[in-house]
Amino acid sequence: MSRRIAIIGAGVGAICAGVRLKQAGYHDFVMLERADGVGGTWWRNRYPGLSCDIPSHLYSFSFARKADWSRPYASQPEILDYMHQVVDDHDLMPHVRLRTEVIGARWNDASNTWRIVTECGGERDEFDVDVLIASPGMFGELHWPDIPGRDTFAGTAFHSGAWKTDHRLDGERVAVVGSAASAVQLIPQIAKVVGRLHVFQRSANWVMPKEDTPFTAEQLAAFVADPTATDALRDAAFEVIGHTKPFANPESRSMAEQAGLFNLRVVSDPDLRQRLTPTVPWGCQRPLFSNDYYPTFNRDNVELVTDAITHITPAGIVTADGQERAVDTIIFATGYETTRYVSAIEITGRDGLALNQAWAEGAEAYLGISTTGFPNLFMLYGPNTNHGSIIYMIECQVDYVVRMLQRMDADGVRAIDVRADVMAEFNEQLQRDLDEVTVWDGGCRHYYRVASGRIVTQWPHALVVYRDLTDDPAAIDAYERL
Repeated sequence: MSRRIAIIGAGVGAICAGVRLKQAGYHDFVMLERADGVGGTWWRNRYPGLSCDIPSHLYSFSFARKADWSRPYASQPEILDYMHQVVDDHDLMPHVRLRTEVIGARWNDASNTWRIVTECGGERDEFDVDVLIASPGMFGELHWPDIPGRDTFAGTAFHSGAWKTDHRLDGERVAVVGSAASAVQLIPQIAKVVGRLHVFQRSANWVMPKEDTPFTAEQLAAFVADPTATDALRDAAFEVIGHTKPFANPESRSMAEQAGLFNLRVVSDPDLRQRLTPTVPWGCQRPLFSNDYYPTFNRDNVELVTDAITHITPAGIVTADGQERAVDTIIFATGYETTRYVSAIEITGRDGLALNQAWAEGAEAYLGISTTGFPNLFMLYGPNTNHGSIIYMIECQVDYVVRMLQRMDADGVRAIDVRADVMAEFNEQLQRDLDEVTVWDGGCRHYYRVASGRIVTQWPHALVVYRDLTDDPAAIDAYERL
């Protein structure tokens, strides 16, 4: 049975889907990407110091292993080059439509098809497909803080996720608002060139040491000559990441906190070191990794500000103590809208059901892939699939989707919709399992939980558990056949 397939995005998930679809004999698909290039988050994000926090030999596709990663944790340019290489090696570009934003998708109950609405260069287009694979990622929508006066600032202001590559910071007075993942990576880099740097920290994060010594020329030559050597590195990383639940293990959390405190010891000023020390348990927030973040605060041109921001003026930032710090540039390292997933797009399913309505209490899906009322919609990196190596999780999801399509073809089924009772049972158990990871209730701010109290981002188990669940041959029985 021929199937017309649309993939939202051209990032990691979409690239994986494109490769696996072609390998399975599905060639009638299009990848719809609103940006100017492929690579998803690795194309959009360009801030200095950006790198992966999963070992590169595991943060890569099993079908496209790279022997010559320059270091254990690759930087953004190298990862983006890798993604481009995968796209070229598998001839995916003919399937890609760049600068094409999906602004809506509506299910047609009569024809069992999706009507896709796109916009490119101000022109709208509509077309029908049989299957919709949504891979917009978690980090596509920037989160801007609600700070009074933010729009009045007369200098240069931008988000770390939309870095102004044409703006030089040399000698400037710069404020970084935020101290989490992107801030920890970019702050040490820009501190070397700015005149004065003010880091506005709302709460201290755990920052762990990072074993990231670049590979030597001799090591790289050995890796290229004997690919099994890099397989061993991948397997070793998977043993640590794939089989464990560190957030649920008090002993692992205690060891991590000791490593974080050891990393913090380099801060010379005791008061500053205290203000950089987290007050929440490790794992309550996203763990961070850096060897040069803490040493940056020993520089004379760097100030840590822990008083709350009250407002922004045309000249700078005012804090609760009444002090105004005049700056030339403000960088908002304030993260992303991580909990909306594909509902950021206007998706309408069976009987006119809007996805935003279906997810009014928070995003939910069966295995993070299928959600009731939206037939033939498969999500990659969907609700509750954030854990470990996201590329590994995505491969599990893509292989699951391909098996569903093959089973539908074998049975002559046009469309499937995950059963409401199956999704409800799965998510009820999932939330119970999430509640057992008590550290996520440790009194910290994080992006895991929505207003209803439901955690919609995290996977509470080991990677191998997710692999086994998505590899279940009986998974088709979870679906109603239309």
